[in-house]
Formats: sequence, C-alpha cells, structure tokens
Amino acid sequence: MSSRKQTRSEAEQQDRPGHPPRTGPRPLPLHLWLTMTGLMSSCAALPTLRSASPLWKLAGLSLDPELEAAIVAADPAALQEATVRAARGRMDAFLRGVRAYHAHPYRREATTAPVLWSDGSTRVHDVGAAGGAVGGDSPAVLLVPSLVNRAQILDLMPDCSLARYLARSGTRPFLLDWNAPGAAERAFGLADYVARLEGAIDRIASETGGPVAVAGYCMGGLLALAAALGRPETVSGLALLATPWDFHADQPERAKATAAVVAPWMPMFERDGMPVDVIQALFTALDPFLASRKFIAFADLDPDSAEARRFVALEDWLNDGVPLAGRVARETILGWYGANEPGESRWAPGGRQIRPEAFDRPALVVVPDTDRIVPPASALALGRLLPNAELRLARTGHIGMIVGSRAEREVWKPLADWARAL
Repeated sequence: MSSRKQTRSEAEQQDRPGHPPRTGPRPLPLHLWLTMTGLMSSCAALPTLRSASPLWKLAGLSLDPELEAAIVAADPAALQEATVRAARGRMDAFLRGVRAYHAHPYRREATTAPVLWSDGSTRVHDVGAAGGAVGGDSPAVLLVPSLVNRAQILDLMPDCSLARYLARSGTRPFLLDWNAPGAAERAFGLADYVARLEGAIDRIASETGGPVAVAGYCMGGLLALAAALGRPETVSGLALLATPWDFHADQPERAKATAAVVAPWMPMFERDGMPVDVIQALFTALDPFLASRKFIAFADLDPDSAEARRFVALEDWLNDGVPLAGRVARETILGWYGANEPGESRWAPGGRQIRPEAFDRPALVVVPDTDRIVPPASALALGRLLPNAELRLARTGHIGMIVGSRAEREVWKPLADWARAL
C-alpha cells in the first residue's frame, strides 16, 4: 500500500474532536457509482471506434472529418491505454476530493442571532437585532427558506450571507428556520406550514410595530405567497427568489417522471417521511455528474484558501438536508410536479385556493437565468400573474443567486433596495 504525507487539513481535523464525520456528497454510494459507471462506459465504447459503424454514426451524428480520421487511425492499444489511464486518473481525483472534503477543518459557527419566536421545531432568528439594524425606520424582512434544506444557506458564512447583508443595508432581517420535522410536524401538510408562517409574520409585526416584507426562496416562495394572501394587512411586500409555479412550463415529462418514480413508494413516505437521501437522489437526476465535476476540481484547491472554505460550507449545507413530512411529500411531488396544481390554478392547501393575481401589494420576482432546479419559465409564470410585480432576470444559477460570486450584484442589492422602498 502506498503512503502519502498527511495534509494540514486532515491533521487539524483529527485534533478537533466532537464534530460528526462528514458523509457527503449524499447519497455517496450513488455518486460513487455514477462516477465509476461514467468512466467505465468510455472504456467500453472503445471497440466501436474502429468498427464499421461507430457509436456516433449509429446515433445519426457526425464528427469533424479530420477528428474522425484521427480516431479511426489511432493505434487501438495506445488509445485503450490512454483512455483507461485518464479514467483512473479522474476516479482518483474524485476520491481525493471527497477525502479532502471529509477531512477539512472548516466548521460553520453557530448563529448568534437571538430567537424571537418559536413554534414546534420552527424558529425565527432576529438577524437584524444581532447586526444592529433595530431602528424604528428599518423595514422588517422575513426570509423564508425551502422545507428540504437548512435555513443556513441564507446566512452561510460571515462574508457570504444574504441575511447579514440586508442587516448592513438598512433593513431588519428575520430568518425563519423550519428545522427538521419533530413529533408535531410529522403529520403536517403544506397548510400547516403556511399557518405556522402566518404566525411568524404576526409575531414579527407585533415586535416591529409595522408590516413585514416576506422573501421566499425556492419552495419557501410558494409558502410565502400563500401566507401573504392570508395576511394582506400585515405583509407590505412579497419577494420571490427562484420560486416555481408552473411545474410543466419546461420539460413537463421530467416533472411527471419524477412523480411517477416516487408514486409507488409514497405510502411508505407518508408513514415515515421522505428521507434526505431520497430527496438528494431526485436532485442528482437533474445533473448526474455534477458531484463528480465539483469534487475533482476541489481536489486541486489549496485547503486553506477562501475558495476551499466556501466549497466546504456549501457542501455541508447541501449534505445536511431536512426530510419531508409524509403529507408534504405527497402534496409537493405528486401535486406540484405530477399534477402541476399551482400552474393550473388548482393548488388549495387547507381548501384555500392560492391565486397570485389576488396579491396586489408590491412584489419582486427574481429569476435566475441558468437555474436547473427551477426552470426560468416556471418562475416567470408566477411573476406574470402578480399584478404589481417587478420581474428581474438574474445572471446566475439556483444556488449561485444566494451564495455565488454574482449574488450581491444580481440579488442581494436589488432585494435590499426594493425592501427599503416599500
């Protein structure tokens, strides 16, 4: 067995007891299998390169004539050896990246923002009070994350935090943390979460003495819309960040296929909840080799660099997901993705139909133009239904809009400006 010098990150990690070991990217067996299968398929395809009908011809495709001639004329043994060597090198780089991530010393510090309100597993953190934005003229903004991920994406690191940016920009942000479902939430449906969000809005309005702007991210935007319609006198404005609405506006077959794959297992999920690894596997289907590309690149980063720490912080968030309550899983996977209830004006949590056109307060709809999780067409459909909405196309992706290099310019500042103008 070969030996290697222990990195500084691995040594520091061993000296820091008390931290749970990292297990990502989740589900790790799936990502290992996908990476290995993708690389092995390259080797398996080599014999067809010199056959009378190579794969690209069978698929009806054509290559540059010079490139095709070079491939066909290549020495088979040399080409086989080079391909296998490249495949092994990429697999080794992926594994090195995963090991470096597991051993990295970075750990996110616990939030210091005080808890203003709690109900069951849900909490509201007063980030504005922690950041000093408690003046009477500082407009309140409640940030609402998705149910399937931790709220920390909106307050990821001291130098990468939408919530803290808002606090520095003349608003008083509050961060809602759904947390994992507890005993009370295991039987929840979407209507129960909407009601809980309405309770949080009421408490913030009581604390600040005025109306509240509500900003929902992804799935949190749908819940924010429903709550805003239920509290028309308390909500001053509604910001929707990468919020889906028409789930069949782009690639409807994919949305229906997601529902079809999950449907046979739904009785089990309704009984026990939908596990994090199942949710992560569904996201992986959008880009099966994303984890492979990310960790191969991470393997070459300086572990002490700011870029490496940002990568680890983001991966920790991705791998620390939240399971879905069973009824919520049915309503979202089968009702949203399968039946497109919002897009067809049939979404009615608790029997109350959600009609975006009934919300006449100011709205800001930010749509990332390279979003793979929420296709832009799905989010734009919601923006067009709101009668008093400002539509903004952001040059970023779904997660990048919150923590990427363009997030401040494309999302944070426009959101702060909009909230201050309410």
